[in-house]
Amino acid sequence: MTDWTPEELQAIASTDDFHISPFRADGTTLGTPTWIWSVVADGAVYVRAYNGTASRWYGSASTQRAGRITAGGVEKAVTFTPTRDGRLDAKVDAAYEKKYGGSPYLPPMLTDKVRAATVRVDPR
Repeated sequence: MTDWTPEELQAIASTDDFHISPFRADGTTLGTPTWIWSVVADGAVYVRAYNGTASRWYGSASTQRAGRITAGGVEKAVTFTPTRDGRLDAKVDAAYEKKYGGSPYLPPMLTDKVRAATVRVDPR
């Protein structure tokens, strides 16, 4: 695993344009890019599936654990690590509230159903 550069983190943190493409079941073919919300918390990139763990992209990301993202001019091969931690949930919640506070879609992103589908995204 490598780290995001400060410039990459800033680009991701400041854009709404985050597309995630986990590998399909064959482990080599990228899935169709899906637009989702992303946040930066504690120097790491996190995403959540709006439909919880039943979300198609979440299922692929949690099974294949790798793929590609594009966001704010950053295009990277990445790893996906499903994560659930009370302290981390609070930090990710706060990052979502800060970035998407005016959106009517925010409240569902802060529910236990959606927190259960939190994924850390790291460059490969």
